[in-house]
Amino acid sequence: MWNILESDVEFPTDAESAVAPAVAPVLPLFGELYELTEPDESLLGWQERALCAQTDPEAFFPEKGGSTREAKKVCSGCEVRAECLDYALENDERFGIWGGLSERERRKLKRRAV
Repeated sequence: MWNILESDVEFPTDAESAVAPAVAPVLPLFGELYELTEPDESLLGWQERALCAQTDPEAFFPEKGGSTREAKKVCSGCEVRAECLDYALENDERFGIWGGLSERERRKLKRRAV
């Protein structure tokens, strides 16, 4: 274990720490740098309105050969189904039910679009 009290490290005084920025930047996950104080609804705000966020996530990631019926039923009544599907297609999601489609169905959709 390290003992920082015996090291030569100098800790900032109150005056020095007051110059620190008030807002910490968030690392870019989707191409831009965002600050914590200004959430961007356009980024992934749709996920908060998704019905799947209120249900069992295991239904959306069934084991190989498992039923997708329960997840697709939830998706059918979801108001952000289109945004979810767009996200999955743009980010090449390979697992789970996204926007009411399985990975196999999304692959078919992509092939037809090309």
